[in-house]
Amino acid sequence: MSGGVMPSPEKVEQVARLKGRISSSQALLLAEYRGLSVKDATELRRTLGEDTRFSVVKNTLMRRAAGEAGLGELERLLEGPTAVAFVAGDPVAAAKRVVEAAKRFPALALKGAFMEGRVLGADEARGLAELESRDVMLSRLAGALKAEMSRAAGMFQTLQGRFLSLLEAYKEKVPSGEEAAAEPDAGQAIQDEANVPAPQAEGAESAEAQASEEGEE
Repeated sequence: MSGGVMPSPEKVEQVARLKGRISSSQALLLAEYRGLSVKDATELRRTLGEDTRFSVVKNTLMRRAAGEAGLGELERLLEGPTAVAFVAGDPVAAAKRVVEAAKRFPALALKGAFMEGRVLGADEARGLAELESRDVMLSRLAGALKAEMSRAAGMFQTLQGRFLSLLEAYKEKVPSGEEAAAEPDAGQAIQDEANVPAPQAEGAESAEAQASEEGEE
C-alpha cells in the first residue's frame, strides 16, 4: 500500500468493501480483541444483533478505507489487533451490547468509536452505554405527548361543560317566543287605560238628570 507498491486486486476489493460498510454505518465501535477465540467471536456477533456487524480488520486496509471515506482521523484508533462493530442502527444500544459483551469476554476491550462526525476515545465510547437508547427516549417522548394530549382533552371537556352550563342558564333567563306573546305590551296597556272614560260622581249625575227634566217642562 505504501512505498509505491501496487495493492493486489484482492486488497483493493477488501478496501472497497470496508469503505462501503463505513459509509452505510451510523457509527463505528472499535475494540481490541487480544486472545478472543473464534467461538467467542461467533457468540459476540450473535449477541450484537442484526443491525451491528462485527468484523476483525487489518489496520492497513482499514486505514485506507477510512481515508477514502473521509475519516482519516480514525487512524489513531487503528493500533494493535482491531475489531470493528459497524453499527447500522442505534449507536447507544450497540455500545450497551458491546460493553456487556466485554464483561463476558475479558479479551474484548472497547478502545474508541466514531459517530456524528467525530472520534471518541475509550472513555467516551464506554460512556455511550450509559445514555438512554433511542427506543427509550422515543418511548418517554410518546408518553409525554400522550399526557399532554390527555390534559388538553380534559381542559376541552371542562370548557365545553362550562359553556353548556352558561347556555342553559341563558335559556332560563330569556323567555321563549310563546311566553313573550302571552305577556301584554306595556305601551298598549297604557293606551287602553287612557281610553276608558272616567267615572262621574253620583251627585253630579242627579243634578244633570234634574236639569234635563226641568227643561222638558
